[in-house]
Amino acid sequence: MKSATDYVWFNTAKKREYINITGSVEKLVAKSGIKEGMVLVSAMHITAGVYVNDDEPGLIADIDQWLEKIAPFNPHYQHHHTGETNGDAHLKNLLVHHQVVVPISEGRLDLGPWQQIFYAEFDGQRRKRLVIKAIGE
Repeated sequence: MKSATDYVWFNTAKKREYINITGSVEKLVAKSGIKEGMVLVSAMHITAGVYVNDDEPGLIADIDQWLEKIAPFNPHYQHHHTGETNGDAHLKNLLVHHQVVVPISEGRLDLGPWQQIFYAEFDGQRRKRLVIKAIGE
């Protein structure tokens, strides 16, 4: 079995951003030489997430509005008693989740026709990272 790992760093301009990272994942899969297997894509921060969906600006805006409606910024979160002010980002992470696993078939990501992989940042404007790990034959 082979494996390959890469780390991608982000420093977003905004507090919340949604970044299409499909190309970065494809590069690691190609470099790995893995023909059949899986690739794990995981945010390494509890205020970010990774998801698979369509890369359509209206949908991304809808996702952002939906997350803000369910887990809005609120200065009264219990978490803020620790001195932090990002309680909503932790909740948004729970909704999106922090990782995805995508199959590798015939040396390529085996995504559906509109599927793309996104890094979702909920507490940005500082340095964050993501791990991409491919395993297989």
